[in-house]
Amino acid sequence: MARESDAMMREPEEGYEYLVAPDEYLAAGVHIGTQVKTGDMTRFIYKVRPDGLYVLDIRVLDERLKIAGKFLARFEPLKVLVVSARQYGQKPARMFSKATGADYVVGRFIPGTLTNPVLRDYREPDVILVTDPAIDAQAVQEATDVGIPVVALCDSNNSIANVDLVIPTNNKGRKALALVYWLLAKEVLKNRGFTEFHYTVEDFEADL
Repeated sequence: MARESDAMMREPEEGYEYLVAPDEYLAAGVHIGTQVKTGDMTRFIYKVRPDGLYVLDIRVLDERLKIAGKFLARFEPLKVLVVSARQYGQKPARMFSKATGADYVVGRFIPGTLTNPVLRDYREPDVILVTDPAIDAQAVQEATDVGIPVVALCDSNNSIANVDLVIPTNNKGRKALALVYWLLAKEVLKNRGFTEFHYTVEDFEADL
């Protein structure tokens, strides 16, 4: 059963202002899900295309990025751990870390990283942010075991069990991951009181 709070499910208010123009979201493909829809993700689906791909709701994505930015900004920068085993998520995760001061683990997540203090790479974050709760399942499970909240980018095919805050998005596409991590980094810094952001979305894009 998902742990996500009902308080995070409110509808955006009328006159809602997006972080970027909806066309920018669409151009990056953040709304393109998979041909599989889990029951967990049904609430985030806008429609299904004729080719069977589920389309995620960009308005909900935008709202969740604002909520996640406020939430992550509460923590000391180095106590935020961003995790990405997925190839196209690794550079965005590193750039999110560089921009916000977060810690990161990209590539293979060594078992025990959050639970075994004798490991050289042992971490004690207060919150983790993962690119894909399926691919990053080891990190999600360890965070759950030690009581650390989990923020996760979730596609239409993801289970959100053990995820505390879902950011519904295409978590596989190169441009989608760059845009989402870029926007989230901007939101975190804005909520910490910083008024300038010197990175472009292209800085966050993984190489082909």
